[in-house]
This record gives sequence, structure tokens and C-alpha cells, in this order.
Amino acid sequence: MEQGILRGLVAAAFTPFQENGDLALGQVSKLAQLYRTNRLNGVFINGTTGEFASLSLSEQKDIIEAWQEEKDEHLKVGVMLGGTCLKDMQELARFSAEQGMDAAALLSPYYFRPANIGVLVDFVAAIAETVPDLPFYYYHIPSMSRGDFLMREFLPLAAARIPNLVGIKYSHYNIMDFQAACLFEDGRYDMLWGTDEALLSGLVAGASGAIGSTYNYAAPLYHDLLDCYEKKELDKARMLQGKSVAMVELLFKYGGAGVGKAIMNLIGLDCGEVRTPLSGLSLMEHKALEKELKAIDFFDFCCQL
Repeated sequence: MEQGILRGLVAAAFTPFQENGDLALGQVSKLAQLYRTNRLNGVFINGTTGEFASLSLSEQKDIIEAWQEEKDEHLKVGVMLGGTCLKDMQELARFSAEQGMDAAALLSPYYFRPANIGVLVDFVAAIAETVPDLPFYYYHIPSMSRGDFLMREFLPLAAARIPNLVGIKYSHYNIMDFQAACLFEDGRYDMLWGTDEALLSGLVAGASGAIGSTYNYAAPLYHDLLDCYEKKELDKARMLQGKSVAMVELLFKYGGAGVGKAIMNLIGLDCGEVRTPLSGLSLMEHKALEKELKAIDFFDFCCQL
């Protein structure tokens, strides 16, 4: 993968909570150390994995401030501004710039949704223009936002309207659209792949980086996959991708969002539980999950503290 602003493997960070549901900001430094130990190049905060939709605006600012203390030239920090209120997103964008974040990202409004791709570009531009010096990404995740637009149609419009647009975080399975976006204007934009269980496909299509939740706890697996891809050892790369698929299937089996925090606990870093309306795992489910993770050799390729 080429080197972009959010380069290589970037962890989509969990938001750690205390037992009472308040932010556990003391865990941020431990997360940062985990990422450094496991050779991650950056962190994407307040995103889907970070439960941004369950955070207040002030909590999102608190998280940005906590990560500002951890960022350096080796650990870049990108912040997701996603929401439904234009004024809030503008305020959060300005705050992110003031705190020296390396980049910001925005997804499609997900309640009152844009009627067409032109309206979407207008919305993104209205926020990006408030921070003209901050590198800006569009976060394409139609499974959650329902903003099911083609990025190969978004980029020509956005290129003319958003000078600080630097790329797209692409969390979707439309590989044809992704590749076309990668080729736009000879690869002008950073195209960050956001589907961990299909990273190999993203690499072949031209991904310049990758942001994902499973990099929090399985980065060594993906480093090995990247090494094999670069060495053209594709059979081994496909085998490693198969391990990723098996791991992600367990996420779906045990309920998605809350499973990731349970796995973090298993590797020794407590991020608390998820906030309602998401659900965590019962004690029985925790034990069953650990057993199935052992069966796929997870503890041989998981992150080390």
C-alpha cells in the first residue's frame, strides 16, 4: 500500500467506557500503546466502532482531546464527524482542527438522507469548508448510513467543490465502484479500504490504506497478509485472509458491535461494554466465543500488549 495521510493499517478505535457508562479516557493511552506495539500507523476515532452515534457532542470532544495527547508522527489520528446536524458537525470539525487532528471524515446524513449525490456533495462541502487546512475524507458506509451512492460519481463532483478532500474511507463490497474511484484522475485520492475480511480484494483494486475494527486485536495477521501480498505470495495471502473471514464470522455469530470489546478484554485491554441500544455478551457467550477463537488459532495471531 502507498503512503497517505492515514497510511497502512489504521485501527478504528473503540470508545472505552467505565462500568457506569461514562467515558474511560484513562484507557486511551493504553490503546495508543497497543497500536504502537503492534505497528499500526494510525487510529480512526469516534467512528462506527467508536459508537459515535451514542456519544454526545461534548463526549466526542473529550475523546478528541484525549487522543490529541497520544498522536505523533508515527501514530496519526483521524476523527469521524458523522451525524445529522450540520451545525454540530461544523463545530466538531473546527474543534478537531484546533486540536491538531491529522484528518477528519464525514459520512452521509442517515435520518433525513440526501435526495441525490449533488445534495450529498453540498452537505460535505458545507462542513469541509469550515476547516480548509484540515485533510478531509468522505466515509462511505451505506450499510449503516443508507447513503448508497457511487463513489465514482461522487469524486468528480466533490473534486470541484471540496479543495481539502483527500480521499474516501470505503466500507462497502462494491469492488467495481471502489476500483473506479481508485483510478479517478490517476489515483489522485487516498482510497482507504474498510472491509477487513476482504482486505486482499481491496489491495488488488488499489487501496492506499485500510481502516478497520479487527486491526485493534488482530493486526499481526494483517501485517503478514500485507507482507505476502507485497512478495506476491498470493496463496499464503489468501490463506491468511481466510483466517480473517473465520474471525469476522464469529463477530456476526455473536452479535457484531459488542463482540469486539469482548475480544479486546480477552487480549487484556478492558474497553468496557457497549452502550444501549447495542448489546454486550453474557458470561456464557464470552466463554463460548473464547473457545471458538482458540479453534481458529486467534491467539496465535492476535495483538500483543
